Amino acid sequence: MKQLITLAVLCSSLCCFSQTNEIDSLTVHLSFQKQDSSKVDTSIRLVQALYNAKSYKKALTYIENTERLSKFLNHTKGIADVNYYKALIYAQRDDYYNAIDGYNRSKRYYTQLGDTLGIAKVNNSIGLIEIKRGNYGVGLENSLSAIKIFESRNLNNELSSAYNNLAEAYYNTHQVDKALEYNIKALNVREQLRDSTGIKNSTRNIALLYSQRKEHRKAIEYYEKVLKLINPSKDQRLRGEILPRIGAEYLKFKDYDKASQYLVEGLIFNRKIKNDDGILRALNAIGELNIQRRKVKLAEIQINEAYAIAIKINNKPELLKNFRLHKELDSINRRFQNAFFWQGKYFSLKSELDEANRPIIPVITNPIKVEPLVADEDFNAIALKQKEEEKDIEYKKLKAISYVLGAAFLIVSTILLLIYLKRKNTLKFNRELQEKNKQIELQDQEFAEKIQHLEEVNNVKDRLFSIVSHDLKDSISSIKGFIDLLKEDGISREEFYDLVPELSENADSASQLLFNLLNWSKSQMQNLEPKADLFNIQEVFQNKISLVEHKVDQKRIVLIDESHRDFVYADKSMIEIVIQNLITNAVKFTRVGDVITVSNTDHNGKSLICVEDTGVGISKENVDKLFQNGTFTTRGTNNEKGTGLGLTICKELVELNKGRIWVESTPNVGTKFYVELPKMKPAM
Repeated sequence: MKQLITLAVLCSSLCCFSQTNEIDSLTVHLSFQKQDSSKVDTSIRLVQALYNAKSYKKALTYIENTERLSKFLNHTKGIADVNYYKALIYAQRDDYYNAIDGYNRSKRYYTQLGDTLGIAKVNNSIGLIEIKRGNYGVGLENSLSAIKIFESRNLNNELSSAYNNLAEAYYNTHQVDKALEYNIKALNVREQLRDSTGIKNSTRNIALLYSQRKEHRKAIEYYEKVLKLINPSKDQRLRGEILPRIGAEYLKFKDYDKASQYLVEGLIFNRKIKNDDGILRALNAIGELNIQRRKVKLAEIQINEAYAIAIKINNKPELLKNFRLHKELDSINRRFQNAFFWQGKYFSLKSELDEANRPIIPVITNPIKVEPLVADEDFNAIALKQKEEEKDIEYKKLKAISYVLGAAFLIVSTILLLIYLKRKNTLKFNRELQEKNKQIELQDQEFAEKIQHLEEVNNVKDRLFSIVSHDLKDSISSIKGFIDLLKEDGISREEFYDLVPELSENADSASQLLFNLLNWSKSQMQNLEPKADLFNIQEVFQNKISLVEHKVDQKRIVLIDESHRDFVYADKSMIEIVIQNLITNAVKFTRVGDVITVSNTDHNGKSLICVEDTGVGISKENVDKLFQNGTFTTRGTNNEKGTGLGLTICKELVELNKGRIWVESTPNVGTKFYVELPKMKPAM
């Protein structure tokens, strides 16, 4: 047993030794070399090994010594290489200014040497930095110039990085075709290098791009390749992303079984690893699947959960999809106002995303600029110059003393200036705070008005449901009851004929109720656009009078038509609704022997329509309620029912057609309804 333990320790030591063998070997070799160009070359190989091992601090120490020796030996290649590796380390630390400075210095020396490969490596590294900073124009330019050299020399490691840089830049500038082209190139190179991580990333990117191009079969093919490459323990988030995406692609083909399999697996897996983005993507797709399968209640639960997550993590593309699904769901459930609400949010967000996704090359930041290098100098001369500068230090120290008093004066002046500026800013802040308070008060007033409006709408909705569930139900139930009695021989035909007037009354009541409900619903959609045209108002009177002749004869009312041929400019179908409501109301509230008169006259260049009756009239308190959106109603002289919607609809339709409506009434004397409409198209 002891021998086995000893063997295990020995194997472990050998493994660790193999990882640092190159660094240790180069370090030992470097310590025995003379101060010549071969030592520079060995030192650069050591720096490269330390960089690959991510031992950046130690690498910088060797870089400093190597640069000093290279300058002393006038070894241009060594200076170029150490500046390049120094820039690589600064880039890893996100110190982009010093990184660009180092790249430019190394590029200058590579140019002196005519080293095209060195120049290409520098350009590719600069391209990577600029792409990371969002400066895609400069990044693309540098990476493209490097690729030509890498391709000509079959440098796969460098090509992998360059292709990936270009693919990322084209993707971020929404140039999908170019991004796809370079991702495929990057995948080919990474397969040759057997770079497993790079292969997975490139394959995933290709699948995403095919999906954006709506080539769903291709997208599925590459998504499934990614799944086969995934390491179950290391790539959990990648798996959580891919599963819902494959399910969504199968949903495009209405392959519900495959889509359901991947989406349910993706949802369960993402909940397990607590990946909100994956949960959101899976819920949206499953909700869409259930909508298509008409499982509306289940879809609503899933879409509402997805909405909460999308807001939480601010995933705008998935939020856009969620708005569309909410609109479809409310349309299926006939909640049209809610559907219009979601449609508005959908188009607003879609416009925002479309603007952001326009295929242009943005320049988010300005490229980093550094001072150009000085002309070539002999490195020995530089050393002498440094000695002379050291002699000047004493003089500068003495000179610095003279600046102390001036600095003290400036400090005091600065403090006084800061006090003044602070006081000025405080006063400005107070003024801005007062203005914001005023704005908040105005917003509070607007919110209060909106709340009041919503309460009024809610009251109307409750009244509407009451009408539908009670009045309309009673009328239809009564008609059905009469018919059932006749079908089951519960009453004789003679008894049934005696009940026909009552049956007709219930049918008229239900018909009028449905007429007003439908018109009220249309008016509440808030998107009615009148299609105005010239038409003869007398024809409208005659058509609508013919509809109530039976009721007029039944109540023995006298209906006088004093209308004459005259034209108005309005939407004819809307005005027909108004006239029918006014005449029907007049018949409803008149008694036996009463008189109804319809007429139209010219009034100040407009057509004035009047429907007058000698019926029961309206009290002053009820006149004020007629045109409110509160569904005020009373029963007619023969106990006829009403919805309370008719006059509200009339008012909305008349005002849509640039007209106005009002009423004059005296209890037990009669009522006059007036409608004023334009006779020609109003001037713009």
